[in-house]
Amino acid sequence: MKTRILSAIVALAIFIPIFLVGGTIYHLAIFVLSMQGLREFLNMMETKKEIPLFIKIVSYLFMALFILGTTSVENITFGIDLRLISGIFLVYLLPVVLYHDSKKYTVVDAFEIIGSLLFLGLAFKLLIVIRNMSLSLIVFLFLISIFTDTFALVTGMFIGKHKLLEVISPKKTIEGMIGGTLMGVFVSSIFYITVVNPSVDIFALLVTTLFLSILGQFGDLFFSAIKRHYKKKDFSNIMPGHGGVLDRLDSILFIALGFVFFINII
Repeated sequence: MKTRILSAIVALAIFIPIFLVGGTIYHLAIFVLSMQGLREFLNMMETKKEIPLFIKIVSYLFMALFILGTTSVENITFGIDLRLISGIFLVYLLPVVLYHDSKKYTVVDAFEIIGSLLFLGLAFKLLIVIRNMSLSLIVFLFLISIFTDTFALVTGMFIGKHKLLEVISPKKTIEGMIGGTLMGVFVSSIFYITVVNPSVDIFALLVTTLFLSILGQFGDLFFSAIKRHYKKKDFSNIMPGHGGVLDRLDSILFIALGFVFFINII
């Protein structure tokens, strides 16, 4: 427990100033986190089969293109660089034929990496784009994630009796999910009304925060399912007691993806 607390303090001491300053330093920090997140996923895949070096190299290059590209607020709309997407599919699918060896690289491997790259690239990119829009807005999303996760854990510890999805995450309970959702919605909504937009439509805000709180918990379960599939406890040990980047940012990545559907509503 001491290791877990100390690790969290160090991480917060490093990230909070970067988070508040924003700009280039924040952009670079998210770039580093995204590259580490991709590394953790590729390493997870390699617990079953080694990935060809060429595939790993182009994966990091494509992630860099995702994160280091333009981060204007307009990116929050549905605009997308079709050349980048087309390039990704071609670069990953053609080697299936070239390798022609199921022990090295298959179509399943190709689509698994394509899916992970698109998901992680888009989610981390949104953390930059939303931060560029407004510091208070990205804080709002992190409050949903933090308070939902924290109180889901606390509620589950004290009154949790009914398992949520035991086959994926044995410790999570229905009571914990309800407690986390209620507190996540309450705290983040108060913050939004107080700091972001006092004249917001309360009903729209509550619907949004409720959806994002639940979505964040499904994000946690999704990453737990990946670890369960590969029979691993954590994605890495970069944060002693906490695991890796994907272990810590699982819910906020899903929340960032879900928020784009509500950006023009609240």
